[in-house]
Amino acid sequence: MSDSPGFPDSAARDRDEAESASAFAHPPVAPDATAAYGDHPDQVVDFYAPRDGRIGAPLVVLLHGGAWRAPYDRAHVSPLADFLARRGFAVASVEYRRGGEGQHAPGADPVAGRWPETFDDVAAALDAMPVLAARELPGADVRRIVVTGHSAGGHLALWAAARHVLPEGSPWRLPAPPPLRGVVALAPIADFAAAVELGVCGGAVAQLLGGEGDVEERAAHADPGVLLPTGIATAIVQGVEDIVVPQAVSEAYVDAAAKSGETVGLTLLGGVGHFPLIDPAADACAVVAEEITQLAW
Repeated sequence: MSDSPGFPDSAARDRDEAESASAFAHPPVAPDATAAYGDHPDQVVDFYAPRDGRIGAPLVVLLHGGAWRAPYDRAHVSPLADFLARRGFAVASVEYRRGGEGQHAPGADPVAGRWPETFDDVAAALDAMPVLAARELPGADVRRIVVTGHSAGGHLALWAAARHVLPEGSPWRLPAPPPLRGVVALAPIADFAAAVELGVCGGAVAQLLGGEGDVEERAAHADPGVLLPTGIATAIVQGVEDIVVPQAVSEAYVDAAAKSGETVGLTLLGGVGHFPLIDPAADACAVVAEEITQLAW
C-alpha cells in the first residue's frame, strides 16, 4: 500500500506482505445504506447496521487509510466495518477525496491527498454525521460516537477530534469540542515531524500538505501532533512490528500529548505489523473492537 520507512530486513518485509495479503483477501462487504454528504462522487458514507438488530448502538465512524492516495478507498475496510457491526456497533464508513491517480509520473506512487479537499470532506462528513446516521440507521445512538481510522485514516480521526483547537481563522475550526465519546487511532500517521523523519509512505505528508513549500504553514492546520490538548478521550493501537507507520510515530504523538498535559492511551501489540489491525481474521482486530467498546459504552 505504501513505501516502508527505513530499511527493514527481509523477515520484516515478508511479515508485512503476508499480513497485507491476509487483510486484503476478504471480499468487500456491501453496506446496508449509502448516503451523500456532498456533490462529489467521493463524498459518501456507507452505513452498516448492528448485526444483532439492537437499538441504541453506539456509532463508530470509520476513516480508511491508504496514504491519502486515490487507489485506496473505503472498500478495503468494509470487512472491518462488518466485523464491528457484528460486535453490536452501528458503523459509518466515510469516503473522502484523495490524491488523484493522474497526478504522478509513470511508475511512481499517486500523489497523497488533496489540499484542502481531503480536510474539507472529513470535516463535512463529521458535521453531517448525526443527521445522516439518524436517517439511515435510526437504531444508532448518535450521542455516542467514536471515531476510528487506520494509518492515514488514523491521522484523519485524530484531526477530526482536534478541530476546536485549530488556529484561529482555519476554515475547519469548531467553536467547541466535537460531540465525540472518543477516538481510537490504529497505527496512525499521528505526528508529522516523526513521519517525515522516518520517510513514512514515501513523502506522503508533504504531498498531503500541497508540496514542500507549504508544509510548515499548513501543518499548523493539519498535524495532530501540534493540535493538543484536545480534551477528548484518545487511544492508539499500534503493532510493534509495523514497518509502514512505525511505533515511533505513535510514541511521538503520545509524548506531545503528555507535554500538553493530556494522557493518550497506547496499546502496543507484540508480533503485529500494520495490517492486522484492520483484518477480521487477526487477533489484533478483536483488540481494536475492545478499545472502541471501552470508549463507546
